[in-house]
Amino acid sequence: MANKGPAYGMSRDVQSKIEKKYDDELEDRLVEWIVAQCGAAVGRPERGRLGFQVWLKNGIVLSRLVNSLYPDGSKPVKIPDTPPTMVFKQMEQIAQFLKAAEDYGVVKTDVFQTVDLFEAKDMAAVQRTLMALGSLAVTKNDGNYHGDPNWFMKKAQEHKREFTESQLKEGKNVIGLQMGSNKGASQAGMSYGRPRQIIS
Repeated sequence: MANKGPAYGMSRDVQSKIEKKYDDELEDRLVEWIVAQCGAAVGRPERGRLGFQVWLKNGIVLSRLVNSLYPDGSKPVKIPDTPPTMVFKQMEQIAQFLKAAEDYGVVKTDVFQTVDLFEAKDMAAVQRTLMALGSLAVTKNDGNYHGDPNWFMKKAQEHKREFTESQLKEGKNVIGLQMGSNKGASQAGMSYGRPRQIIS
């Protein structure tokens, strides 16, 4: 980690492609949501990818965010009284956030790796995780989400249907078109191009 030098060649190309995925407008929306969700005590980052990374790097803001999505008395992440200064403690705090986000319902493929944030390797992945978390919070609609609900898309929800026994019996009497009925249609009068030409 500490000995990471500049990237050259293909590594540099890959890193620049990853950095281009970072969305500045999305950063603004996520900052607004985090401040609305956690309160002004979390502060605000400097604008830009690196400012956003420094703001989230020690894991405290992320931990407060995920804790704010739970009712009082059932907070999943323990937050230390003073922000951690040691590298492994900061990474541990981020790991606790990631575990809590998965427990909340964020899909494993939407969860960033600790180094994506800690070393600013893929801040777009961090944005994806926060977007997924916000979408779940809006979808759950349990009163713990604060902020504009239009900031995130609602996830699709299961809509179970219940049928009575008589409705199920009625369905057995219907002959579907895949059973062979063509409702009286025929191919009479249809032509398929020119007839075959026999040349002698």
